Amino acid sequence: MKPRTLVTRLLPPPVMDRLRRETELALEPEDRVFAPAEIIAAAAACDALLPTVTETIDAAVIAAAPRLRVIANFGVGFNHIDVAAATARRIAVTNTPGVLTEATADIAFGLLIAAARRLGEGERLVRSRAWTGWGPLQLLGHDVAGATLGLVGFGRIAQAMARRAHGFGMRVLYWSRARRSAADEEKLGVAYRDRDALLAESDFVSLHVAYTPDTHHWIDAAALARMKPTAVLINTSRGPVVDERALVEALRRGAIAAAGLDVFEREPRLEPGLHDLPNCVLLPHLGSATAGTRTRMGMIAADNLLAACRGERPPNCVNPAVLD
Repeated sequence: MKPRTLVTRLLPPPVMDRLRRETELALEPEDRVFAPAEIIAAAAACDALLPTVTETIDAAVIAAAPRLRVIANFGVGFNHIDVAAATARRIAVTNTPGVLTEATADIAFGLLIAAARRLGEGERLVRSRAWTGWGPLQLLGHDVAGATLGLVGFGRIAQAMARRAHGFGMRVLYWSRARRSAADEEKLGVAYRDRDALLAESDFVSLHVAYTPDTHHWIDAAALARMKPTAVLINTSRGPVVDERALVEALRRGAIAAAGLDVFEREPRLEPGLHDLPNCVLLPHLGSATAGTRTRMGMIAADNLLAACRGERPPNCVNPAVLD
């Protein structure tokens, strides 16, 4: 018997075709965010959930689904899922690691260049029809080649950023809870710094940590004050890692030069004032947004979901204790 499955958003066509073949959909997904009450009602008779980052799968949703066996997240980060509540019910929670590394690193490095070289301001100037021609002092930015990149966190995406930075002749620093061996650091071409030293030395600070209570507002007013006034902040991890109110104030005062953001503290709402800052490049959470990457993410989520429903070990379980 096919597992009854709630898919909360439309996914790429090859993924939806597979899910329609191999599962019984509780309802046909739409390209919108379901309200919490809709998710609770639809989940009640489901064996599996396949949510995205836009839905909160909390204890109330889990309690409403007595048949639930797996929550197969479409994405790497899973802070929108109550893993503890799922674990208490022995429900597997899975994610899609690895597959979105390169696409997300591309976006992060793209934001770095766009913010440093003021590409957004230049594009808006040309589109406004107000551009009167080249000038030697027009929209002067910051050098990328030869600058220092500080990576906060050093997982797959941060390491992919380091590889890109080396192509620009950048010096790469990193901070992580677990420092790498000296041999690894030499092989990867990076140097470890503690938090304060990394912030103070870096021309660009790029965030690559999971969102947890410990990383909430990791970049706050005090952290921003430690950065160079010429520094650029990049965030492609999770919005609440940055205190957006403090960031708006820092950008207004020129405490740092610029920022590039693909994620926000209260998506899709932005902190008042953030829209109006010319020195902040804003993207609508595009980190993994390539057709190939999103299709591979969906297929991995489907693999996880179907394995769990067959009573097998899903390939990417974030609470493996439930499988013992």
